[in-house]
Amino acid sequence: MEISRLSSWFKTYGWRHLVGIIFVIISLYPILFVITNSFADFPNLANSKLIPDGFTLKHYESLSASPLIPYFKWLFNTYKIASIAGFLNVLLGTFAAFAFARLQFKGRRVGLISLVLIQMFPAFLAFVAIYLLFFQIGDVAPFMGLGTHIGLIMVYLGGSIGFNSWLIKGFMDTIPISLDEAAKVDGASYSQIFFRIVAPLARPILVVLFVITFIGIYSDYILAAIFLKDTNLYTVALGINIVFMDDFSNDWGSIAAASVIAATPIAVLFIFFQKQITGGLTAGSIKG
Repeated sequence: MEISRLSSWFKTYGWRHLVGIIFVIISLYPILFVITNSFADFPNLANSKLIPDGFTLKHYESLSASPLIPYFKWLFNTYKIASIAGFLNVLLGTFAAFAFARLQFKGRRVGLISLVLIQMFPAFLAFVAIYLLFFQIGDVAPFMGLGTHIGLIMVYLGGSIGFNSWLIKGFMDTIPISLDEAAKVDGASYSQIFFRIVAPLARPILVVLFVITFIGIYSDYILAAIFLKDTNLYTVALGINIVFMDDFSNDWGSIAAASVIAATPIAVLFIFFQKQITGGLTAGSIKG
């Protein structure tokens, strides 16, 4: 009888738990491998294993001790670029979404369709054009050409506004238009409606998009590699891939330590905003 119950439970629920446990183990193994190896006392990659024989902090100390590897400068650059670009992406996307969701103007439908069509093409198709464009911009305005953080931020702004605008617009469509009409009766302008009514109510999706955009820019490598040539201007992803990879097998401990330091704030940020991310992405799916 007990065997029959156990078999019935496994067929109904148990196999789901088993599959879940297997996927959790598969997901956690590389993470634990990197974390433990960042503390491991071994000379190179060939001697690495999940549970090292000895532990040390020398890999973390090497990140701050080496004058040739300004790791924490890269970390600061990454936070600066990701924060500014993420904030401006959400801000400009919110302005565009409000215009498409609440205002009636000529070319509105064409603008919405154009945003969708542009998102169909992979971003890497524009890399050559972007490189040539900012190469020429650098001759006129060197502060925002190739090899500058401002130029890189400008590229990030152009790449995400369309996607963000559509998501925010979908959320704004769920906000009753009657709130706008009531505010207009009281004499409110469109800017007051935006800042005092629509934007505060759209806060969940704004938080979600900032977190997603921040994480995407934080871990970006390709665009940073195209733009940044000065070692002091590198981001973390670019610095790890270019500097450490020159001697990958012998610098594996330092790579692991650098990866742990870089990934920890993102993991904490994602866990902290987990409910907002889940709720914000689904809140605009049903118009009510």
